[in-house]
Amino acid sequence: MSYNTKIFKLQGKVQHYTWGGTDFIPALLHLPNVDKKPFAEYWMGAHDNVPAEVILPDGTRQPLNAFIKQDAVTALGQPVHQRFGRLPYLFKVLDVKDMLSIQVHPNKKAAESAFAAENMKGTPMNAPNRNYKDDNHKPELMLALSDFWLLHGFKSPQALVTILMQTPELQFLVPIFEGKNYHALYERVMTMDQHEVDEHLQPLLDRIVPLYEKGFLNRTQEDFWAARAAKTFCEPNKLDRGIFSIYLFNLVNLKPGEAIFQDAGIPHAYLEGQNMELMANSDNVLRGGLTNKYIDVPELMHHTRFEAVIPDILKGTDGAVIGETIFPTPAADFELRRLKLRTGVPVTLTASTAEILFVYEGAIKASDGQKELSLVKGETLLAVAGAGFELQASADAIVFRATVPL
Repeated sequence: MSYNTKIFKLQGKVQHYTWGGTDFIPALLHLPNVDKKPFAEYWMGAHDNVPAEVILPDGTRQPLNAFIKQDAVTALGQPVHQRFGRLPYLFKVLDVKDMLSIQVHPNKKAAESAFAAENMKGTPMNAPNRNYKDDNHKPELMLALSDFWLLHGFKSPQALVTILMQTPELQFLVPIFEGKNYHALYERVMTMDQHEVDEHLQPLLDRIVPLYEKGFLNRTQEDFWAARAAKTFCEPNKLDRGIFSIYLFNLVNLKPGEAIFQDAGIPHAYLEGQNMELMANSDNVLRGGLTNKYIDVPELMHHTRFEAVIPDILKGTDGAVIGETIFPTPAADFELRRLKLRTGVPVTLTASTAEILFVYEGAIKASDGQKELSLVKGETLLAVAGAGFELQASADAIVFRATVPL
C-alpha cells in the first residue's frame, strides 16, 4: 500500500430490502429517490458480497475487501490481521419502516461448520434457501438514531405468564410454560401445523386489528405490533406464526443515543426506527417468521438460547478523547464510538486498525499531514492502521467511529 496518505474517503452501498423506509437514508446521503424505492441499509464494510469502495488519491475506486487484501498487515495492523485475517466488523445505517423477521444469529463455530456443509452440498451462495452466507458469527450492537422499537430475548417468567394470561387467545400456552420451559413453549408455537396456527391467531387478530385500525392501540402494547404484523405479513388462511413471538419476547423502546447488544442465540426483531448498527463481518441470519424470506425453523431452534433475557440498555462511557462516548460490548470484533465535535475545537485520533468514521451531522475536515479531506453529513472516512489524523468541525458534528477493541 504505497499511498502517501493513510486516510481515504469511503463510498458505502445501499441495500433496497422491502422493509426499508423511502426518505431517511436518501436524505442522509443526499440521494434522489423519485421512485420511492425502499432504502433499508447503508453498508460500510468489506463483506465480500457487498464491499464499500475506497476512493483512492487519483480518484479511482477500489472495493474495500480488495484494498485490504493487497496489504492486509498495513491496512489492519498486525494484531487485528493476526487474530481475524480480515476487517472483522461491518458498519451500517438502518431505516426500519416495516418490522424485520424474527431472527437468531449463529455462534462462530456453528457458522464455520454449517457454511462448509452448505458449500459441500453445492447450495448456490445466492439461493433463496441458503442459511449461511459466510463462516462468521454475527454479534451486533445497535444505537438508536430515533425512537426505536425492537423485540429482544425472551421475557422473564413472570412477565411472560402475565401477558399470556392477559391475552385470552394465548392462555392455552400457560400450561406448556409450566416450570419455565422456554424450549417447550417456543417449540410448540414454531412447529404446530398451519391449521392450528390459524385457529389460535385468527380470533386474536379479529379482536385486535379493528382496534389498531381505529388508533386505539399504542406502541407499548404487544397487540399493536401483532396487529401491524398481521397487516404486513399475513395472507388469507396463512397467518404468520412469528406473531406469537411478539408476546413471548421483550418489547424494548430505545431513545436516541441509547444502544443494545445482541449476542449469538438471542432471538430478536427490529420493529421500527432508524439506527447505526455495528456487527461482526457476517450476513448469517436464521429466520422464524414475520418475513417473506426463507424460514428455517429447525435451524433457528437449534441456535436459540432458551432463557429469560433482561434487556441491558447501554448509555455509553466517556472515552479518552474530548466529546467521545464508547459503547463497549463482549464482542472482540468491533467497538462503536460516538464523537461530538464542536466547531473550532480540533481532535487528534490514532487508528488502531482500519477504522471507518461516518459523519452523521455537521461537517468536518480530516488531515493526516499529507492529505486533507472535507466530509459533510452522510460521508464516510477510512483510516488505516496507525493513521494519526486531526478532525476539525466546520459545523458542529456527530461522527460515529467503528474500530476494534485492542
